[in-house]
Amino acid sequence: MSCIALTGATGFVGRAVAARLAASGPRLRLLLRRPAPELEVLAEDVVWGDLRDPAALAALVEGAEAVVHVGGLVATTRAAAFHEVNAEATAQLARAAVEAGVARFLLVSSLAAREPQLSPYAASKRAAETLLAEVAPGLRRCVLRPPGVYGPADRATLPIFKQLAGGLVAMPAAPGARFSLLFVDDLARAVAALLQASEAPAWDGAPLALDDGAETGYAWGELAAIAAERLGRPVRVLRLPPGLLTPLALGGAAWGRLSGRPAMLAPGKLRELAWTDWVARAEPERLPPEGRPQTGFAEGLERTLAWYEKEGWLRARRA
Repeated sequence: MSCIALTGATGFVGRAVAARLAASGPRLRLLLRRPAPELEVLAEDVVWGDLRDPAALAALVEGAEAVVHVGGLVATTRAAAFHEVNAEATAQLARAAVEAGVARFLLVSSLAAREPQLSPYAASKRAAETLLAEVAPGLRRCVLRPPGVYGPADRATLPIFKQLAGGLVAMPAAPGARFSLLFVDDLARAVAALLQASEAPAWDGAPLALDDGAETGYAWGELAAIAAERLGRPVRVLRLPPGLLTPLALGGAAWGRLSGRPAMLAPGKLRELAWTDWVARAEPERLPPEGRPQTGFAEGLERTLAWYEKEGWLRARRA
């Protein structure tokens, strides 16, 4: 396979994708903002710059057969930045790809794009999908919508795993809320398989939601039960009414604007967490067989906890 241009390699998902692609054979070209020796050794070429640099994007896609666009913002102190980076930069990258004669463009979006009214992040992800179709209608496109992605080395979901390991999970969830999950290695495997199978149905440009094979997703109580079985001790769930946390989210957002550090729980994120239906309703038949999910939550939990413990991010469990 000829050169694959990859954005977002320094992020949690992007690192997993870069490692998977490097192991599966294609020549990689990475867009990096800063030195990352552990990633640079995986690539044949590195382009220095970011998603808001048109010259860097043009250099990234020159001579590439396919673009894998993982990069973007997940948190910011300025809501407009979501649109600038997640949507407008996707459009610019797509334009560059068309001009360079790139054959395929794989966008890793988010299941949040299904409900763009909930948050600036969700709206920016939907806008990215729309702009990609508008800017590059003749480009063969694949749009993946993963749900909550977790796994070793993820700092975003570390607090949840700490709570599971501690025996009490407190979450702003509405009654009856259900959601899908995806182990990060399965997402990376799907990307690699799709690049190998250019005629797979997922290349039709229609958004494809992913999950770990649990067709009806999970409730928090079910996750707690799985964790309890794995840990050998009870795990309780404390449901926090989302409305009670609204003042905290508003205050956190205000402090984030003053301090320049994104709040952990912004109002948009709270609305996302409080949404009752994040079940992916995936279509695995649109994926190549080797790209379909292999890791349920019980196995993913064990692998993730083991990594956190080995690296000292979590206290090791007693034998």
